[in-house]
Amino acid sequence: MDFLKPVLLQPPQTYRSLAGEGARAERRGKRSEAGEAMSATPDADSVDALRSQIDSLQTRVNELEVQNARLSSQLSRCCCRKVEDEISSAVDGGSVVDGNGKSTNVDKKTRKKKDFKTGILEHHPRRYVALRLMYFGQRFYGFASEAQLDPTVESEIFKALEKTKLLVGDKKKSLYSRCGRTDKGVSSFGQVISLFLRSNLRPKDTDDANSWELSTERDVLDAEIDYVRVLNRVLPKDIRVTGWCPVPIDFSARFSCMSRDAGQKFVGDHDFRNFCKMDAFNVHNYRRHITSFELSSCDKRLESKELWYFKIKGSAFLWHQVRCMVAVMFMVGQGLESPNVIDALLDTDGTPRKPQYTMAPEMPLILQSCEFQGVRFICSSDARQALHVHLEEAYQTYELQAALTHEALLSCLPQDHGCSDQSLLGTHQKKKGASHISLMSRPTEPSYEERRAKLNRKVEGCELSGQSI
Repeated sequence: MDFLKPVLLQPPQTYRSLAGEGARAERRGKRSEAGEAMSATPDADSVDALRSQIDSLQTRVNELEVQNARLSSQLSRCCCRKVEDEISSAVDGGSVVDGNGKSTNVDKKTRKKKDFKTGILEHHPRRYVALRLMYFGQRFYGFASEAQLDPTVESEIFKALEKTKLLVGDKKKSLYSRCGRTDKGVSSFGQVISLFLRSNLRPKDTDDANSWELSTERDVLDAEIDYVRVLNRVLPKDIRVTGWCPVPIDFSARFSCMSRDAGQKFVGDHDFRNFCKMDAFNVHNYRRHITSFELSSCDKRLESKELWYFKIKGSAFLWHQVRCMVAVMFMVGQGLESPNVIDALLDTDGTPRKPQYTMAPEMPLILQSCEFQGVRFICSSDARQALHVHLEEAYQTYELQAALTHEALLSCLPQDHGCSDQSLLGTHQKKKGASHISLMSRPTEPSYEERRAKLNRKVEGCELSGQSI
């Protein structure tokens, strides 16, 4: 009796645990049957109402899921981005570069949210500007990017424009133009391009995105993006923007240019087909006007050798024209050719075919500047100071490399205690080269007329066979 008393008085949970699994299942079934018997009659209508509400809510959930999927599909096709931070900022590695070129660090999670699928902002205020460029061309396959070779100066510039979110369209939509193209290895201190870029300002005529004030007033410039500073922060070290200027929509960096400075020159209006690489398929007029010629010292000397430069100024240049002109001028300067050979080569009636000769090397050639009427390039004081520091550091690096090379040269000289190292420079024997063949006696290339006739025959053959050229 003493034993049974505490068992009978225990709570149901304790009792069930002592009674085992069989008793627990039996009691659970009895309680469930009793509950159903007690509630079946009075709450049947409430249960039906609840079930009806559940079915209605489930139907509504399905409708909302379909609507959500439809809206998500529309959003994925929308190219408009309205998040302010994403529009006004550009991601540069682990930092964000704003419109003034200032950088702040962001973590990877934040950076992923700010990244675009593309660096083009088509629905943003824009303005048409000209950019003045400086680049050292030793490692580039020329300026233009159409040759499918990388890297080119142009491809690096567009990478920077996309990275800084300054583009507002592709090249065609941006009305992109360039003053000219330079060959592989050629440098420039004044190349100019023009295109639409993102702007912090809006046109006065809001119905016309091309309606811009070309004002260069200080208050206007302070509110605009510092294009020089922003781009120079992401461009490679051998490419720099040195200025920008707002220009009218009909401006063309190619056709608005009044003159180009390069590395060599002939004076006057001439047919230069014997001083270029002829492209008979695309170019039919080989007359160009050269306006001035200068021969000046660079104030650089290595013992008896002094560095000089030629400067050519003209309205336009043909493919490899400057390098061909320099090559002939070197022959004249070395006494290998008479100055009269220039007149003979410019006389295309008497010399319709270009003699075969090697062009001058591309490395010393520089596109010095491009001139435009009414265009005044802008560079903020901060951007100018940063550019000065960058070029000064590069100059010191090259000066150090030149000094090391000079020391290496001295170490290769014979050790003669009776002579100074400096007096031994330039005393080595020159290697005797092959005998020079006069230009007018050399084999010639096909004339323009012969090239055109060959092209016409090729076109006719392709048309008959249904093939493309």
